[in-house]
Amino acid sequence: MEADVSEMRNELQSRDSLWRRIQLECQQLYTELLKIKEYEDMQEVLKKHQSSHVQLTEQLENKNTELLLFAESQEHQEELNKIRNHVYREEQSHCSEQERMKTEISDLTEELHQREITIATIMEKASLLERQLKMELETKHKLLTKQQLLEFHYQVIKSENTHLKEMV
Repeated sequence: MEADVSEMRNELQSRDSLWRRIQLECQQLYTELLKIKEYEDMQEVLKKHQSSHVQLTEQLENKNTELLLFAESQEHQEELNKIRNHVYREEQSHCSEQERMKTEISDLTEELHQREITIATIMEKASLLERQLKMELETKHKLLTKQQLLEFHYQVIKSENTHLKEMV
């Protein structure tokens, strides 16, 4: 019976170790959630940047309108060409920046989606392990209680046996 009690203690210690690992995983999940929050903050910054992009586009359109008006006065054709080239370079630069940002947003969104899937899977596993651990702890507790009751009965019978031997 002492071996059984020792085995039960070892099993409970093993379960306690498992519980600690689950708690560590939960802490890691919390860290992941903080990273996701940082990602969401970054997306907010990107949205603000896109808003400024709209303003820049409007400014470019205004400049193009000015260029058309300026072009009507053929006197400054050389300066008009310089301005057109400058506007063209700015538009190209702006378009490439916009494409880069779209790609980055897409990559970050995919990464966030993968992390959400990972977190959901880990939470599911942690919940399952926790339920299993609780069930096993209940079973071990019942077995321990039963063993203690049997040990008590054994002591009573042993005491009666000793008493009967003395009487004989």
